[in-house]
Amino acid sequence: MILNFTAKYTKIDSGYMGQVVEWPEVVTEGKDIEECRQMLRDALKEMILAYQELKKEIPLGGALIEQVPVEIDNVRKTA
Repeated sequence: MILNFTAKYTKIDSGYMGQVVEWPEVVTEGKDIEECRQMLRDALKEMILAYQELKKEIPLGGALIEQVPVEIDNVRKTA
């Protein structure tokens, strides 16, 4: 069975931080985006193995991510 998980990458001072959106505990860092991707895959596999050993339910993947544009210059407090 194949599950697709959603990765979020954030640029940080030391490179990139990667996190699985559906499973926030799966997080890692890499010096560049490619290293971070590989490390995130490894961290995800390790977490799956740990959950399987503990007979815990693995979170479902397939989150939908979209960007939400906001004009910040025109944001006003409402009543």
